[in-house]
Amino acid sequence: MTVIDIHSHMFGHDWLRMLKSHGTPDYGSEKLGDGRTYLMEKGAAACAFEEEAFDYEKRIRMMDYAGIDLAIVSLTSPNVQWGGEDISSKTARLANQEMAEGEKRYPDRIRWFASLPWEYPDKALKEINVSISEGAVGIFVAAHLGSKDLIDPIFEPIWNALNDLSVPILVHPTTPYGASEANFGKERILMPGVGFMYDTTFALARMIVDGFFDRYQNLKIIVSHGGGYLPFIAGRLDVFAEAETLADISIENKPSEYLENIYYDSIVYDKGALDLIFDISNSERIMFGTDQPMPHDVDKLKEIIKSRTQHEQKRVLSKNAEKVFRL
Repeated sequence: MTVIDIHSHMFGHDWLRMLKSHGTPDYGSEKLGDGRTYLMEKGAAACAFEEEAFDYEKRIRMMDYAGIDLAIVSLTSPNVQWGGEDISSKTARLANQEMAEGEKRYPDRIRWFASLPWEYPDKALKEINVSISEGAVGIFVAAHLGSKDLIDPIFEPIWNALNDLSVPILVHPTTPYGASEANFGKERILMPGVGFMYDTTFALARMIVDGFFDRYQNLKIIVSHGGGYLPFIAGRLDVFAEAETLADISIENKPSEYLENIYYDSIVYDKGALDLIFDISNSERIMFGTDQPMPHDVDKLKEIIKSRTQHEQKRVLSKNAEKVFRL
């Protein structure tokens, strides 16, 4: 059965060079006590810099070992959201060029999400056009951008353009609000393991109650890591939205109903969690992901999917991605 991985990461040497030169004080690279070099985000070790995130030949070997036929790669947090307008724009261009080269080298195995200098709409709109002309099949966005949420008016020109294009958009968590106060550096696995899930959940919930999805009905939003906590709290959102009297929540449907039209990756490590995604959505809205080369267990992810019907398995493992990304 064909397997398409829609959530998988590559960094790139030019991207890392720009991060080291311009990412301080929030972001950087540091060799830690285990002898490995890590991406540092606001004082916490976010992830190790694995060789497979820089070398496409090694990435292909990793995919072969895991039984992945095609990977749609992207940068991860903090993407290119640092350094100011010129640096952010230049870093996006360099990162996207590296991914375009990866696809050219392995056209049957690699596709990619473009990164944008989101905080600078004119530059972002230009990068959308250039990247799509180079082969990008989707756009990456962090769940918040600095102190700005995705509903901030500054991003309206970008959302309008993406809504017209109906291009897939991967919403990926970044260092969550309050990261310093939460002291994620103490047990560093808690930021990607717990904090990232909160960041995704908060971003999408705010978009829902803001009416974002009423305004932008052609967007193909893909939510990372099974939607964070959204499948678990869908009913709770409905109850509180119905009871709200202080804030004006003027949306056309219940919050949970918007979850039905969002796409999800399947990066959950529990059958019950996957079942919840099916409960709030349907088999046409879920796609396979691995998070490679971040900590992953592809065999376990595949095994959980086998709990679904053969028809559902085919949709999740490849058919939905083929349709959404027009592969």
